[in-house]
Amino acid sequence: MSEISVNETASELPVKRKQDNEARWYVVHTYSGYENKVKADIEKTIENRKLQDQMFEVMVPLQDVVEMKNGTKKTVAKKMFPGYVLVHMIKNDVTWYVVRNTRGVTGFVGPGSEPVPLTEAEMRKLGVKTDSVVVDVEIGDIIKVVSGAWNGTEGTVKYINTGKQTVTIDVDIFGRSTSVEIGFGDIQKK
Repeated sequence: MSEISVNETASELPVKRKQDNEARWYVVHTYSGYENKVKADIEKTIENRKLQDQMFEVMVPLQDVVEMKNGTKKTVAKKMFPGYVLVHMIKNDVTWYVVRNTRGVTGFVGPGSEPVPLTEAEMRKLGVKTDSVVVDVEIGDIIKVVSGAWNGTEGTVKYINTGKQTVTIDVDIFGRSTSVEIGFGDIQKK
């Protein structure tokens, strides 16, 4: 049995976070100028820890802004919310820990350390579609790609990622079997 020392505060004690089985968008506060580094670090951690089924997308929202420099107009992509990164994930102890302990992250946006998800209306204002595409395929089904870069390719479904709305199939590239992700909207069951 562990004892709590008098010097420890309540915020330092481990807290069991409320589990959420639905993927939602959360806002993460970062040090100014660290947005892209935080995005890259979270994406690398997702890949290394194989959390693709819990953490789906990390985004730094950009907008095109017209600037005048030396008398010429130039369109430049600027961060919509400097100091913030959006993360599409299923909130649980593991995903909370991964984000919260990424270098450059100061915390989630929400009361205390409890993240508050963005609503669908808020995400639409940012230009992010939240509509789900339902596809009638299962692992092992043979599908045909009907649009996109792999149009006309057939393959067996190896993995289904409902959060990213993609399936993974193996395709033959230069005589080697390579896994590729295809969006639900680009496939058709054979």
